[in-house]
Amino acid sequence: MANTVKDALRRGRKTVETVVEEGRKTVESVVEESRKKVENVVEGGLDTVETVVEVGLNTVETVVVKGRRKVESAVSLGRRTVEHALLRGRTTMQAAVLHGREDVRIEQVPIPMAEAGELVVHVDAALTCGTDLKVFRRGYHARMIVPPALFGHEMAGTVVEAGQGVTDFAPGDRVVALNSAPCGKCYYCSRGQENLCDDLLFNNGAYAEFIKIPDRIVSKNTLKVPASVPLEHAALTEPLACAVHGFEDSEPREGDVVAVIGGGPLGLMILHVAALAGYETISLVKREGQVEAAKQLGATHVVQSSSIRKAIEDTRALTPNGRGVDIAIEAVGVPEAWQEAVELVRKGGTVNFFGGCPKNTNVTLDTNRLHYSDITLRATFHHTPAICRKALALISSGRFQAGAFITGRAHLYELNRVFENLMNRSSEIKTAIVP
Repeated sequence: MANTVKDALRRGRKTVETVVEEGRKTVESVVEESRKKVENVVEGGLDTVETVVEVGLNTVETVVVKGRRKVESAVSLGRRTVEHALLRGRTTMQAAVLHGREDVRIEQVPIPMAEAGELVVHVDAALTCGTDLKVFRRGYHARMIVPPALFGHEMAGTVVEAGQGVTDFAPGDRVVALNSAPCGKCYYCSRGQENLCDDLLFNNGAYAEFIKIPDRIVSKNTLKVPASVPLEHAALTEPLACAVHGFEDSEPREGDVVAVIGGGPLGLMILHVAALAGYETISLVKREGQVEAAKQLGATHVVQSSSIRKAIEDTRALTPNGRGVDIAIEAVGVPEAWQEAVELVRKGGTVNFFGGCPKNTNVTLDTNRLHYSDITLRATFHHTPAICRKALALISSGRFQAGAFITGRAHLYELNRVFENLMNRSSEIKTAIVP
């Protein structure tokens, strides 16, 4: 009991002392703060004229400095944010590895690091394409990929690392990196035929979380993507460049009628490019879904038939006096379609064998018709840096219906299912693979 009374008295005394002490501090604080306010008001008035000048001067300097700092900080912060979020504590990433015929495995592989002149790009979207489907079926590509190897080549993404000496790109930049770059030194490059370069450098590995871009592709064939363009649309740059090349290589003239054989991604792209250029177009397809796609992309006429002979007859019937089209572009890559293209053109017409057939494929052509009808035969392969820039400009213009070509989306682990569906003649045009 005694302790309780003493404790109560002690606590009571402290309470009284505390109240007095706090009260004194409060009074002193109020006085002190009031004095400061008065002094600040007086001094503030005096400072106002000087401060306005000084602040105005500082504002100009700060805007310049802050502007620079914002750019530098955005780049630095962007790099730190992406690197910290995606790379911190990680040494591996998920990637598709081609091992052979219809054998693609999603594996953990080392995350690439940028060496001098190189970039590491986070893949925001990688697109399926006919070439990758061929590689999946055959298990290799003589010029582009030899298994086991990272797989995929149509992509766009965000730079996460720039190697020493890279000045045109920085972390945070949105880019499309093309799948190849010419040497710029060989005979063909000197003739403006970079697509035939003796040392054409290819790059694969788009079906992955990150991809390393070699220095030559960084300097020659990596392009910044405008903020207004979705990255999955920008990923169409590579195939569109091939389509633009094929169309321009056919040397169309005003008033020409252009027939495109094939309703796959590249056939539809060539068709769309020709329609946007103002040409009358005829699309030759087999499946119902391709009919609607061709119409949406600007086909003047659509011929649907599983019979090559009937397709030829129906197409020629659409031309004056059944004479045939001015230009026929084959975009299927089978011998029968190559022969069909020759039968579609008028005397003096041009055939472009755009679709690549398997190695050692032979085609029988009517030499009499070729000679006496003065038919020009051409074949277009790949693209050039200049054409790649034309392709991205067309996508950026908004005229090209990029969204019409991306008809599906899937995660990286679903890649095998996607290719199996494409092999079974799925109605999908292109699927965006998102890591």
